[in-house]
Parts: sequence; C-alpha cells; structure tokens
Amino acid sequence: MRGATVAGQARFDAEYDYVIVGAGSAGCVLAARLSEDRDVSVLLLEAGGWDRDPLIHIPLGWGKILTERRHDWGYFCEPEPNVDGRAVECARGRVIGGSSSTNAMAFVRGNPGDYDRWAAGGLPDWSYEHVLPWFRKMEDWEGGANRWRGAGGPLRTQFCRYRDPLMDAFAAAGRGAGYPWTEDYNAERQEGFGRLQMTIRGGRRCSAATAYLRPALRRPNLTVETGAMAHRVVMEGRRARGVEYRRGRIRRVAARREVILAGGVINSPQLLMLSGIGDPDALARHGIDAAIPLPGVGRNLSDHVSVILMFHRRSPGPFHRMMRADRIAFDMLRTWLGFEGFSGDVPGGVVAFLRTAPDRPLPDLQILFTAAPLAAWPWFPLIRRPFRDGFAMRLVAIRPESRGHVALASADPEAKIRIHQNFLSAPADWDSLRAGVRIAREIAARPEMAPFVEAEFFPGPGCAGGAEIDAHIRKTAITVHHPAGTCRMGSEADPLAVVDSRLRVRGAEGLRVIDASVMPDLPSGNINAAVIMIAERGADFIRSGGQ
Repeated sequence: MRGATVAGQARFDAEYDYVIVGAGSAGCVLAARLSEDRDVSVLLLEAGGWDRDPLIHIPLGWGKILTERRHDWGYFCEPEPNVDGRAVECARGRVIGGSSSTNAMAFVRGNPGDYDRWAAGGLPDWSYEHVLPWFRKMEDWEGGANRWRGAGGPLRTQFCRYRDPLMDAFAAAGRGAGYPWTEDYNAERQEGFGRLQMTIRGGRRCSAATAYLRPALRRPNLTVETGAMAHRVVMEGRRARGVEYRRGRIRRVAARREVILAGGVINSPQLLMLSGIGDPDALARHGIDAAIPLPGVGRNLSDHVSVILMFHRRSPGPFHRMMRADRIAFDMLRTWLGFEGFSGDVPGGVVAFLRTAPDRPLPDLQILFTAAPLAAWPWFPLIRRPFRDGFAMRLVAIRPESRGHVALASADPEAKIRIHQNFLSAPADWDSLRAGVRIAREIAARPEMAPFVEAEFFPGPGCAGGAEIDAHIRKTAITVHHPAGTCRMGSEADPLAVVDSRLRVRGAEGLRVIDASVMPDLPSGNINAAVIMIAERGADFIRSGGQ
C-alpha cells in the first residue's frame, strides 16, 4: 500500500523554506509575495512551460489558445445525461501563469454578497469587508483608488476598450428593458449592465505571471522549475515534509516551513489523494493508505454552466473589417511590439449581472456579450472567403446549486483524474438558463438593436417552446471555465471542509492549499480576481505565522 512516508526514510535532493506546487494564478502570487522576504528560499514547481507563446500575450489570441487547447491539461468531464451524454471539455492552463495566461482576461470580483455568504456559513473573517483590502492591494485600477478600488498594485485592470456601435446598442437595449446601468460592477453594486473590465496593460495580457512572477525572478531566493510534474506530498506522519516530482527523473525536495498546493481545482485534490489525504475508502480502492482521513477532498465541485445564442448581423462591423489578413497580421505584430491596437483587446465590452426572479437574493445570470461571431478567421479577397459577421450572447448561471466531484482514476500520478461535473442536476440552474434565453431574446428584439440584428440563427426561431429550449440547453451547455470548491474552506463543524479559514489542511502540519479549490462556493461571475485575492491573503497568513 502507498501512502505516508515513514520518518527517516525520505531522501531529498534539495531543501527550501517553501515549496509551491503550481505556477498558475495563485502560485505566481505566492512565489512573488513569499520571496519578498530575503531570509527565506522559495521553490515554485510548474508542470507546463514558460509563457513565451506570443498568442498568450496578445489579447485577441485567447480564442485560438482555447479552441486549440494550447498550454492546457486536456481535461474532459465524464459523460453525463444532463448534457446529452457529452464529455464537456474542462480547459485548465498548463503553463506559467496557469489559466490567467489562457483565459479571456475578464476581471470580475463577484458580488459583495458572495463573501458575506461565506462569512454567514462559518467563515466570519471572509466577509466582503474582510477581503476588500486584498482586492484593493492586488490591483492597479485605471480609474485610481477609491473606497472599493486599488491603485499601484501588480495587476493592471481597465475597462475593455473595444469599440463597436453594436455594443452601445446592446447597453441601450438593456436600459430600455428596465435593467439598471452600473458604472463599476466591482465597486459598491454589481447588478445591472456595465462595461466589461479586463486584466490588460498597454495592449497586452496582464496575467499573474507578468504582474507578479516576472518582476520577482531577479531575486536569488526564488527558484522556478518548469516541466516539473508533481507526484505526491512527502508526508512524515501528519507533517508535510516535501514534494516528490518528475523532471526528467524522480526528485524530492524538502520544505523547511511549508508545502503549498496551488495546482488548481483539479490538480490540488488529486495531489492530496495521491499523498494519502482524502476519503479512506476511495483511497483504498487504489491501494493508497490514508495518512489523514478527509472525506471532503475532491467533493463540492462547482462550476458555471452556460448556453449561447448567436445572431447574424445586418452589415459587417469593425471586427469583420479588421480580420482581413493583411490588417490583422500587421496589427498583431504591432501589439506584440508593445503598441496598443485592435488586437490588444477582445470584441466584448458590455456585460450584465441580472436576477431572473424577484426572490433571488443576488444576480443569478451573467450575460457575456461578444460583438463577433464564434466562427471567424483571417480572410483576404480572392484568396480566402470572409466569414459571415454576427454576434453572440453567452448566458451563464452564476449561482449554481449543482455539485460534482473529482476522483482518482488510478494511483498513477500522471493518469488524468476523473471529473464528474454533475451539471444541471439542480432545478435552480435550469431556471436561470431558461430565464436567460428569454431575457436575451427580449433584449435582441428591442428597437435599439434593430439596426444590427438580421436574425437569430442558433438555436433559431424554431426553438421556441419549453421542450425545445431544454433540448438546446442539454445539447449545448458547456463550462465557462470557473471550477471551484474541491478542497473547500470551512469551519470545524463542516464535515466536508478540507482547509480551515487560514487555508491549512485539516489534520496536517506544514501543508496548505491556496487556489480556487478552497472556495466554499462560487462567486457571481468570472473567478480569476477572487483566486488572486485568496492568494494575496494566503501569503499574508503564511508570513504572519498563520494568524
């Protein structure tokens, strides 16, 4: 049986004060903040490579990164009946910067009520007032500091600068339909239509790698190893002694102070289970002894599920014109060289957070508006035909009640874990998406949109009744890549809690998890901002001795 390493048997190739597994959003923050102390040594391990691909840094390149699964773990969920037996993709970044190097760069903190819900659920020091200082600390908001926003932090945040009269019409249609307009959804009030905010600096992606890690690389007390596939935490009794990983050969490194797992929602629980930390019965099925029984490891998986409506545009817009091959090639080169241009943003600009029913305490629907068709390509007269211009509304159920889990496929550390999303298992999630389809169609039919809308073509006017809409949801629902919760933070009374309010693994010594997996449930909207906040706060917990 595999499991805990007996004291005295472990042999280590090197020793550091802190060993961090995963150079994603959280790992980059942790490495940068902990290495600020010159008296400690930090090792950051990343299974992927460096973020040198130009498409990572040119904002318009994110769609190609996603569709081609570049810099990605290649995960798919298990087939499930609620999504017509499909194996929905579950893209997670495998590169320096993690998913902050591959995502769509939307900057959304979530609703203040999300964090107050965490506080009411047994985590009183995770209320919005408690987390707000770290949200402010991490950012450099283009509008400057105020009660809610920060300036001078590592992460540049700004309004989306893409321009298209279609977006102005969409915003006007939202107001015309009776929804409020919110100047800054990351400030006092989230609900309503508002301008999308992005993590972009000078026309280039501002990932956690560029914001935090790269400025720290000059420090002699920080070591980064890429191509390092973590296999397990080396345990001596209940103490995390170090990490075993493969980089050409099997290596072991010791952590004098702490091992910190920042591998994300899929990989952090997998590494805990491989290390003998998890549900004893589940571990025993793979021949792993339970060093620390924690039945919540891998449970409580939550994600934002979405469906899409697509429309043909009456006449081509700016995206169509700029995608002519000679124009877009020249513009992307200029962006890569540091000049702001068309490809230094994404064709979005307006987002909405709405309540689909009066009894919803917080917004449960997000509408992500894309002023371009999903199928687009560089074109040139007489050589390659242009695509037909259009736009899309992605409807996201942002307060999901469905819960899934992840489970080991085997004791092989390099075998992909099984991901059971259990999408749409809760009636409330269906209600949000059904209402979202109705609301999106009402907005598209508004007179403000009439100059731009030729017709809805997906799913199209034939999808009108409840049964047809439900079939469309089952056939097309996908993730918007916001998984969370598999190493949930909770009080001692929570039987599924994996970490405490200071992100320490329960029952273990010298071991923390700091990434999206510790979220008790999902914030309302894109989650990268919340992950970075958690990492900023986690670094302060560590530096203060866990207090």
